[in-house]
Amino acid sequence: MQLINNIENIKEQFINPVITIGNFDGVHVGHQALLHEVIKKADSIHGSSVVLTFKPHPMRVLKKNNHFPLITLCEQKVELIEAIGIDFLLCLPFTLEFASLPAVNFIEDILVGSIGMKAIVTGKDYTFGKNRQGNIELLNQYATLHGFEVIVKNWIEATVNSPYRISSTRIRRLVKDGDLENAQKLLGRYYQIRGMVKRGRDRGGRLLGFPTANIELKDELSPKRGVYAVTVEYGGDLLKGVANIGYSPTFDDHIFTVEVHVLNFNGDMYDQPVKVNFVKRIRDEKKFSSVNELAQQIGRDVKKADALLTGSHLKT
Repeated sequence: MQLINNIENIKEQFINPVITIGNFDGVHVGHQALLHEVIKKADSIHGSSVVLTFKPHPMRVLKKNNHFPLITLCEQKVELIEAIGIDFLLCLPFTLEFASLPAVNFIEDILVGSIGMKAIVTGKDYTFGKNRQGNIELLNQYATLHGFEVIVKNWIEATVNSPYRISSTRIRRLVKDGDLENAQKLLGRYYQIRGMVKRGRDRGGRLLGFPTANIELKDELSPKRGVYAVTVEYGGDLLKGVANIGYSPTFDDHIFTVEVHVLNFNGDMYDQPVKVNFVKRIRDEKKFSSVNELAQQIGRDVKKADALLTGSHLKT
């Protein structure tokens, strides 16, 4: 897959490009269905599959919400889209100037003029352009004029006869609530955070007997405070682990941390990148009366996580 970060970086028009457009935060099962439809249509006309997305997330620009939580960081989103088999990913800068572009100009200047699209695949409620003035009806009006096809797909429901569709908003809510099992069903994989391992307060191993890797989060969404069974991707290996998210109330730190104890691991992860996949929530974060009581509970958490992660759960 070729990644293009600016519309000006398109040196020549693509071959019969079939495009879909969106934020694709999470690249969830619904997104995946759209992307596979793009590939299918591109193959049928011997063309190129193209995804157009944006950075930063429009909510951070339009709502000035610099801390809008992301399900997938840009790096992971690129990896997931590439794994599906898309040919080109256009990750365009989203600015207030871009947001003010009229829908007609977006079609004629970017989709037709710069990209030369032959087909667009989209959901039935897709809107675009200044004040969301562009919609499926407008696309159909210009389709005949410019010779492209509009393919409208129904949204994927979360379950059969479900009252709601799969959406990034719903997944965000599930992760915030600690419901990682249902989030996994909508994502088609375990929810993942990634980051560098930083030195913590050096008491996991020294005081508790369970050394931990302290993960430095960036912009991604953090699951609800508590203890989780996780898998850890490190150095090409997939390892079992227990993650604690919260403020370590037993120690009265009042500092938010993500700490992971990796089972049966004695190496050094400091200043190394890791990926943590959340499999199941074990319990709430709790304040214990003593360090010894906390250590005993962590021992029980480790045994429970080990049992949960045995067999089919040990996967990404």
